[in-house]
Amino acid sequence: MSNLVFPKDFLWGGAIAANQVEGASFKVGKGLTIVDLLPTGQKRWEVMTGQINSFQPIEGEYYPSHEAIDFYHHFKEDIALFAEMGFKALRVSVAWGRIFPNGDEEQPNEAGLQFYDDLFDELIKHGIEPVVTIAHFDVPVHLIETYGSWRNRKLVHFFETYATTLFTRYKDKVKYWMTFNEINMLLHAPFLGAGLVFKEGENKQQIQYQAAHHQLVASALAVKACHEIIPNAKIGCMLAAGSFYPNTCHSNDVLSAIEKDRESYFFIDVQSRGQYPSYAKRIFKDHDLTIEMEKEDEELLKNHTVDYIGFSYYATRVTSTDPEVLKNTTSGNIFDSVENPYLEKSEWGWTIDPKGFRITANQLYDRYQKPLFVVENGLGAVDKVTPEGEINDDYRIDYLRKHIAEMAEAIKDGVEIIGYTSWGPIDLVSASTGEMKKRYGYIYVDKDNEGEGSLKRMKKKSFHWYKKVIASNGENLD
Repeated sequence: MSNLVFPKDFLWGGAIAANQVEGASFKVGKGLTIVDLLPTGQKRWEVMTGQINSFQPIEGEYYPSHEAIDFYHHFKEDIALFAEMGFKALRVSVAWGRIFPNGDEEQPNEAGLQFYDDLFDELIKHGIEPVVTIAHFDVPVHLIETYGSWRNRKLVHFFETYATTLFTRYKDKVKYWMTFNEINMLLHAPFLGAGLVFKEGENKQQIQYQAAHHQLVASALAVKACHEIIPNAKIGCMLAAGSFYPNTCHSNDVLSAIEKDRESYFFIDVQSRGQYPSYAKRIFKDHDLTIEMEKEDEELLKNHTVDYIGFSYYATRVTSTDPEVLKNTTSGNIFDSVENPYLEKSEWGWTIDPKGFRITANQLYDRYQKPLFVVENGLGAVDKVTPEGEINDDYRIDYLRKHIAEMAEAIKDGVEIIGYTSWGPIDLVSASTGEMKKRYGYIYVDKDNEGEGSLKRMKKKSFHWYKKVIASNGENLD
């Protein structure tokens, strides 16, 4: 037993995304969205970064999101398993293309709305709080092809209509909302993060920051609508977090780490503080970027800030200004980083840094002084099923145990944390690689990278461990 103390109403649970679990990509009127155009293999990264040559799936390519783990048809049995673990919350996303298949319709798709009614009702029946992300890497493809996605101001109106539709429909069922998943991903994987496709010779940075402004205004409008329609709800933003460490104590490296962190903080500074930070204005000036704004934008951003800061944490990063050191740069979870010799790595090269979790949480809370919500954290690994049908994922238990312990230390530091929804409580399609063998879950799904398998669900060893963690409110991490 430990002496860790979490708040009595702490929201333990798990997190999934529509595009990585639901499947049924062409059922009941759903339109194509971003991830439906992401194949497995080498082409995936090209598409994620905006180098795309088709707005339709290409024959001969395998698109894992089209079936995923078929949560669309299995959600009742999956939620029953989450309830068996004792989940207090499940973070989900709504597929924009289920509600507005093209994204610019005046009326929503009733079949899509009914699916989420059924999903939320099932969660509530089991005493599980729905935590809903409005946009999780799933801009409708029609909006990309017709309007250029978030580079176009019209997306602000389309998103506001979509968000308002959700608030109005689910106001009695959902208390916790988030606007954009990992909003800072726009700068690193612009097609995945914002549906941006670039033409040769375009100023990518100009387009990215203009798109960012449109998303930030859309987020503020969603916050405004949420507070008006559901006064007792809480609506947050969501950051792909993980602090940058300087490679040395040389002042150039220290400044570089600050600048790297600011690339991500930029978005949350606006969403939480309500205005563009001074350093952003210098970035725009130094790079000759002009952000087009409507006259009411600054007031919208100022008056409609988020209630809490949601964030994902998988790894910290290291930065250097030494050209020789930079030759040892690797990419883990999309963000580039210099090798950190003090940390172990996952099978996919992501550094494992539990102490960094505490550091990141402290930095976010010190900066914003708003409640935090850990909405993603987990270990992607290859799991083996024994001849007896067991999955002994002790490495995952070890990873989560250490991270939860450091989260408890952050709470002792005075950081206010609402809850912890670990990533992928059931195996799902990896966003970065499109693989199934990169498993996160407490529940194994029988499906492989080629899409073969029975989709049978099986409990892993970590299933029983996490059940004890929740039952003890984080006291028992053994």
